[in-house]
Amino acid sequence: MSNIEMSAAPGSLGMSGHHQHSGTRKRRRWGGLRQQWKLIGLFQIDQQHEFYSLTCMMKEGLSAAIQNSIENPPTNEVSDNDFRLEVTQIHKDFTMETFAGPVFASLRASLGIAEQEYQQSLCSENCYLQFISNSKSKADFFLTNDKRFFLKTQNKREIKFLLANLKIYMEHLRKYPHSLLVKFLGVHRINISFRLKKYFIVMQSVFYPDNRINARYDIKGCEVSRWTEPAPEGSQIIVVLKDLNFEGQYIILDQQRPWLLRQVEIDTHFLERLNVLDYSLLLAHQPLQQDERHQSLSFATLIMRTKKSVNPGSSPVRAGVATVPGAVPEDDLSCEKDNSRRWKQRQAEDASSGSHLQKCPEHSGPGSDVHELPEFRAQNRRLLPNLKNPLHVIDGPEQRYFIGIIDIFTIYSFKKRLEHLWKRLRHPGRSFSTVSPQTYSIRLCQWVQNHTK
Repeated sequence: MSNIEMSAAPGSLGMSGHHQHSGTRKRRRWGGLRQQWKLIGLFQIDQQHEFYSLTCMMKEGLSAAIQNSIENPPTNEVSDNDFRLEVTQIHKDFTMETFAGPVFASLRASLGIAEQEYQQSLCSENCYLQFISNSKSKADFFLTNDKRFFLKTQNKREIKFLLANLKIYMEHLRKYPHSLLVKFLGVHRINISFRLKKYFIVMQSVFYPDNRINARYDIKGCEVSRWTEPAPEGSQIIVVLKDLNFEGQYIILDQQRPWLLRQVEIDTHFLERLNVLDYSLLLAHQPLQQDERHQSLSFATLIMRTKKSVNPGSSPVRAGVATVPGAVPEDDLSCEKDNSRRWKQRQAEDASSGSHLQKCPEHSGPGSDVHELPEFRAQNRRLLPNLKNPLHVIDGPEQRYFIGIIDIFTIYSFKKRLEHLWKRLRHPGRSFSTVSPQTYSIRLCQWVQNHTK
């Protein structure tokens, strides 16, 4: 029996009768963990859960899809055909389609995620966790047991949008390898007995590792419906807070602040180019341990972290690039002061107008020719921490911050334009999420500028 067939067996998640006492101890331990997860908004998808059958099929399908990638590793350069590739694998009770498999395998490799490691996390015998979100989305959110990867159901329109723009998304990550955009690691569709079809994506979790995180925020840069009632004092319940909850606080980064301002501007300009709005800046923080604060790096550690920052296997960069990363100087942010003025100008304009924002050459983002900038500025690199999730982790003097941009599927359609007009009437003088992509981009950049030190 193959590994894939073994993972398909329902009993593989249970306990053997030959290990009854061990099984009792494990059940007691898992029972305690289940209780803990319920306290923090995560539910183990065990045999009594409504999604148990679905997630078992997802695991089996993913195991086979990743195994195919292990046996047929991607070449250095993905082709146009790889972006269009659809592979269907037939299982006993369902079929699984994998879209653009070599492209996502290439991205995983560039992020330093080994295929065996990816397979183990997604397909282990440990149950997935269901994440209960306070998002208005109707999507289902699942989390691997080690909390490293998110799986999220998507509708057909969102998947078509992602696949249609996958090439420029990959190009953006190649040009700006330390981008804060969420890292999509796989796109799949599961077909169950020709009755149910579910698209889902696999993403890298921004909040990993999360064991010491003490606050989480979903930031959109506006005020309408942007308050969440915090959890009671001393409660272990995870509540994702919003913009108004963060007022009066700051992200304190010191030397890394210019890098963050520039990277947020680069990434939001890219989303503006895709005509996207309503995305979120995920933010979490935790206190640094005493030995993590103001650490002076040894030469060996500096070399190791520099290699992580510039070499393939830690970030999606081209082979042969040897630029040493570092903090972006303050004078490299010549557009920063213009953000406030541009935002005020945009407030006075009709959000549906087609006017284009003027951008400084250094900050012209994805539309600019990469060859016009020095290699370092084009790549906008920084010295990455030596962690499993370095692209989304930024250490300040006292706090470690987890930062990423997610939910990039909302297009500024005719329906959204009507929603914008209706909200202008309903919320006069107040800021809300449904605005033009240009306004949304500038406003989020302004929020980051106003809330960082």
